[in-house]
Amino acid sequence: MQITNNSVVSFHYTLKDADGNTLDSSEGREAFAYIHGGGMIVPGLEEQLEGKKAGDSLLAVVAPEKGYGNIDPQLMHKVPQDRFGGQQVEPGMQFQAGEQGEMGVFTVVAVEDGHVMLNGNHPLAGVTLHFNVEITNVREATAEELSHGHVHGEGGVHH
Repeated sequence: MQITNNSVVSFHYTLKDADGNTLDSSEGREAFAYIHGGGMIVPGLEEQLEGKKAGDSLLAVVAPEKGYGNIDPQLMHKVPQDRFGGQQVEPGMQFQAGEQGEMGVFTVVAVEDGHVMLNGNHPLAGVTLHFNVEITNVREATAEELSHGHVHGEGGVHH
């Protein structure tokens, strides 16, 4: 069966950046399973999986626009360090902040001269993604999976 909308797709993957650094992998775990066409994976990968079948392997290169987006400068904020109430703030720390109903996660990217530079972009924003994918299974989604919006059984939700 070929991958089309509303099919359950299971695959193993290794995700690398343009420099060949491994960012994520399913190695040692169950294959990742999702419902195709449901927006559960980055659009650029979903587009490149369309029409493939179990047993296929591919290298999917996904530009930032079809991955986690480009870096949005409006999500970069320089705030006075005293806004952290004396808490020790270091690069790599994450904080949840924002207006009510618009909360987001911000990562500290720098602390200098009494200011903290925060980045509210996804950690992979601006990164070209390189997915090595091995498709292990393709099947039709059940009516229950479609109504729940997720895969049941192996690689999915068990309930």
